[in-house]
Amino acid sequence: MVILSNDLINELKNLTQEYLAFAEGLLLKTEAELNKRLSDESWSVLECLEHLNLYGSFYLPEIKNRIEKSSTKATSEFKSGWLGNYFAQSMLPKEKLNKMKAFKSMNPIHSSLSKTTVMVFIDQQKQLLDLLNAAKLVNLNKVKTSISITTLIKLKLGDTFRFLIYHNKRHIVQAKKVLAD
Repeated sequence: MVILSNDLINELKNLTQEYLAFAEGLLLKTEAELNKRLSDESWSVLECLEHLNLYGSFYLPEIKNRIEKSSTKATSEFKSGWLGNYFAQSMLPKEKLNKMKAFKSMNPIHSSLSKTTVMVFIDQQKQLLDLLNAAKLVNLNKVKTSISITTLIKLKLGDTFRFLIYHNKRHIVQAKKVLAD
């Protein structure tokens, strides 16, 4: 996949702004509504967001650190790597959501959660918007970030952003389904 760097950043910023608006709307719901689950083994809205917060706790500092340490200059095009593209594409929700097993350390099922979870998510989305703006000044192809499952694999910054934001999309869709039921 080849895309203009600014187009990619703008697309990802638009998605992040959507998730931010969704989360702000959740503050109007009761904690009982946000903790409701469709089955004993499914996640509540708050568990969906907590899962995203856990990933954000790894990726946001990682991205910030890599951008701050970078001396590269922005380029007009971003070319996705094969592994990064695979990870990013696998996160996009399908018509019938393809289930994936969350790593135990990232699985918040049966956690005791409050609206604080929503506030953390809102804060992380604002940080993500700031990082997307900062990324306009660096080379999305040359800056590399570690991934949460191993520091041995590095992804291009553009792919890391895509993975993280598409992963957010996946679980926002899941949370919306819980609310709709």
